[in-house]
Amino acid sequence: MAGQWHPVTGAPHAATVPMSTDPPLRVLLVEDSALLTSRIAELIRRLPDVTLIDTVDAEAEALRRLAEAAPDVVILDLHLRIGSGFGVLRSLERGVARRPKIIILTGFDLPEYRREAEAFGVEAFLNKSRDYGRLPSLLSSLAKQLSADNP
Repeated sequence: MAGQWHPVTGAPHAATVPMSTDPPLRVLLVEDSALLTSRIAELIRRLPDVTLIDTVDAEAEALRRLAEAAPDVVILDLHLRIGSGFGVLRSLERGVARRPKIIILTGFDLPEYRREAEAFGVEAFLNKSRDYGRLPSLLSSLAKQLSADNP
């Protein structure tokens, strides 16, 4: 419709942007820092085709929400208010019907943590202070991948 004129007003028609009909990428955030949780929630709100389904700050809550909500992606801190991200990863190995993609986001970028997380098959291991800026493109890429996998 771009380039056409409205028959009554004579003004050009506004170009319309089609809304995506793809289901949004559903993200569960497991993070014990309220400040970082707020920043990541804001970041996700700005991404098309990505939805934050919940935020939790403890291992048991994360496992409960994983079972209830079946997110596509989990952004997972390793040090939680109660429990650990590694506890969540160990539980995922034992019993979730559909394993979500896992993005580790931690302030403890230790080589042994990275090796252990990679042994669990995480999609990304990010340092909170150095790699935070990679989250938008990583989530957008995973959303596109989900859309391609579910035509």
